[in-house]
Amino acid sequence: MTPATEPRDTRDDLSAAAEKLAARVRGPLLTRGEEGYDEERIRYQTFRPHHPALVLGATDAEDVRLAVEFGAAHDLPVGVQATGHCPALPAETGLLVSTRRMTGLRIDPVTRTAHLGAGVSWQQVVEAAAPHGLAPLSGSAPHVGAVAYTLGGGLGLLARKFGYAADHVRRIEAVTADGRLRDITAEREPELFWALRGGRDNFGIVTGLEIGLVPVTEIYGGGLYFDGSAAAEILAAYVRWTEAVPEEMTSSLALVPLPDLPSLPPPLRGRYVVHIRIAFLGDPAAGERLIGPLRDLGPRLADSVRVLPYTESGSIHNDPLPPAAYTGTNAMLTAIDEETVRTVVGLTGPQAPVTSVVEVRHLGGALAHAPQPANCVGNREARYLLAVLNRVTPDDADTVRAAHTRLTDALAPLTTGRSLNFLYGANATTEQVRMAYARDDYARLRRIKASYDPANLFRLNHNIPPAVTGDAR
Repeated sequence: MTPATEPRDTRDDLSAAAEKLAARVRGPLLTRGEEGYDEERIRYQTFRPHHPALVLGATDAEDVRLAVEFGAAHDLPVGVQATGHCPALPAETGLLVSTRRMTGLRIDPVTRTAHLGAGVSWQQVVEAAAPHGLAPLSGSAPHVGAVAYTLGGGLGLLARKFGYAADHVRRIEAVTADGRLRDITAEREPELFWALRGGRDNFGIVTGLEIGLVPVTEIYGGGLYFDGSAAAEILAAYVRWTEAVPEEMTSSLALVPLPDLPSLPPPLRGRYVVHIRIAFLGDPAAGERLIGPLRDLGPRLADSVRVLPYTESGSIHNDPLPPAAYTGTNAMLTAIDEETVRTVVGLTGPQAPVTSVVEVRHLGGALAHAPQPANCVGNREARYLLAVLNRVTPDDADTVRAAHTRLTDALAPLTTGRSLNFLYGANATTEQVRMAYARDDYARLRRIKASYDPANLFRLNHNIPPAVTGDAR
């Protein structure tokens, strides 16, 4: 059977089989229209969410194993979701495994590791590690699921010093398409270990990770906010500033049209702003000196940069907490020159047909170096990641996507590829996913996929199709 064909079971056959599965699993197995179905399938992303035939609220690895076994037996594709921050193309069939109940978490301060279940958020890891003087390589939003973030690479607040979160994975527990729960390390299954660290959920459903932690308790960090009328000048100055900063400095710059909401500070409400995000590992006085040129770029609407405990690191970006309908894409860039700055602001700023949120993240440092053992995270030569995002409705989704395409087309001459974790929804096409990897690595991933999942059971995702005979790509 090919992935495009319909499941072989009739609806009655599938219903009868699902009843038997429901009796074997500990978590709820829900069908369309059943109470709790929408709550289980709709998480952070509310725009065109998954609409599978079945959704299982897994409680443990055995539930996941039974779900995968069921999907394989009935030709149902199987997908996985925890917090749902980086959805792929919405599933209209299949079996969706929700892992949000799998929240087991252990910290080992001696080995500086954390073992986390598939439903654990970064905030949980941050808070559990802090009493031991340790921190994970978490991202800008503490409420994001730690496992999917890490499997997609994981570009965090300390990335220029320590690299991608995927570089610090030590062990993986996953259920593969044959229904086996595997304990995966570089020594036991080197090919699968390489592929999962950067390949997300293409090779199995991960039920647990063991990750390395770093000895960090506080950072010098926060946000500098400027009026967006000077967006082009400030972005150009920021890019020049990044050329000489040490790897202890991880930063980004965002161009943000803020809503007029009472929850925002009065200086920021309803304004188009430039938000520079700072996370510095080092002496605060050195941090003060480093960001001095940024503070001098103009009058600040707000300035929250200070010494802060890592448990408050989410305040640097202040990513929104409520679920939302959004879409976005990205480009990993070799450089950003002044012409590129004008292009970005012209295509996304207040004078553009569609005003977007744009973030430019400074890369390099440890991100540029392959870890040992190696993984498949690509585009390490890129110096910047430019991500674009908009809230959407069904009425304007096509218009927004066209605006994003105009931007990525304009950036193509400087683009090395894409970052997997910043490809949302309809942008997570096979061709865009391919751009997240080096050419030879992508071919290797497809061969590994053919070995472990030849029927592409795990295709409700940022999909990497299995290699087929005669296909050299």
